[in-house]
Amino acid sequence: MNTCILTARLDEVSQNFFNEMRDQHFPKEINLLKAHLTLFHKLPDTFANQQILQSVKENTISGTVTSLKNIGNGVAYFLDIPALNKLHIYLQKAFNSQLILQDKQGIRPHVTIQNKVTPEEARKLLEHLTKSFKPFQVSIEGLDLWHYLSGPWQHYQYFPFKD
Repeated sequence: MNTCILTARLDEVSQNFFNEMRDQHFPKEINLLKAHLTLFHKLPDTFANQQILQSVKENTISGTVTSLKNIGNGVAYFLDIPALNKLHIYLQKAFNSQLILQDKQGIRPHVTIQNKVTPEEARKLLEHLTKSFKPFQVSIEGLDLWHYLSGPWQHYQYFPFKD
């Protein structure tokens, strides 16, 4: 059985921005993915889980990119999206018995644009990007389910929100 990853689908403009930032700052030799906002890191690929995701009746969710933070060996943009936090809690309850410890924790929505670099490289990038950072709006348009392929991911299914 495949292992799945669940991400929030960002609006096209935001996704393109984060992809560009990731392409610029993530070490190229290990940058196997586009930018993403992960909700769950490991879900079983079951029909029941797909039904849970299909049952989500959300409108497009708005939020704000509020800050950049050092994540130790990299940098991420952090987002304030109360409705996404609420949806995450709902899905945690629905998936509860299947969740790994990491996915049972509360969510801190973020998009990693640099990882697996030295702490000094991360500090320098954070300092550079913070100089011109201004909070901006994003929209979450749905949920994406991915198959984990021992490194890269393969898109599996999209669950759009209603508008």
